[in-house]
Amino acid sequence: MSLKSAARRLKKLIRSDVVKHRGVTIPAKHLRLGGSHFLDDESFLHSGEREAMRLQGEFGLRRGSALLEISCGHGRLPIGILNTIGELRAYRGVDMSNVAVDWCKKNIEQKYPTFQFFHLNIKNDRYNPNGTESIKLPFPDQAFDVIYLYSVFSHMKTPDIRTYLTEFKRLLKSTGNIFLTAFIEENVPEMEENPSNYNQKWKGPLHCIRYNKTYFERLIGEFGFKIEKFKHGVETDGQSAIILVKSSS
Repeated sequence: MSLKSAARRLKKLIRSDVVKHRGVTIPAKHLRLGGSHFLDDESFLHSGEREAMRLQGEFGLRRGSALLEISCGHGRLPIGILNTIGELRAYRGVDMSNVAVDWCKKNIEQKYPTFQFFHLNIKNDRYNPNGTESIKLPFPDQAFDVIYLYSVFSHMKTPDIRTYLTEFKRLLKSTGNIFLTAFIEENVPEMEENPSNYNQKWKGPLHCIRYNKTYFERLIGEFGFKIEKFKHGVETDGQSAIILVKSSS
């Protein structure tokens, strides 16, 4: 190994996994997923704060609320919540990345014990192809006021979405809400992986899973959910913002 290669390897091993911005601990740049704009410290922190305020405005998220986040990453949303609303009664974040969960436990959970993080070794051909666990979330029935999943169903085919919806039906309170983003369009096939000539060039397994809106509505309806609000194409890469509630029928 050359001296230059050894130096690069050593630098990688000793580099910090946190930075401070506005006095807030956030993940170092090399840990931030979700786009190059997150390399800017203010953009990353403000994005989490903006999401927290969206949940406050849409669902009345407050200190007494319980929230579940699917694919919490390195804590963008909980950092935003803590910096705007404060410590919730319960926040639970799950992710397939051990690195992300360990970061959140060390930098968030140790200081705010009502914010807890869990690693799930769930199989996903894009993000965790060697996963083995089934999708069974370790939480009691009707535990959450809000379930949040940003850019999660956008990388899932129907069988996995069905499994998650089964869990959401069990976990969400009768008056609760789900916020999610997904690729949803009219007049397209029921489900399509990496559709050509759609928003950008998609590469690799599950990069973009697009759903027909009527089919998606029918799918969620099987589990007792309905679309309360739908904003087409307003989120990352042209995803739509969707709010689900439990159907009264």
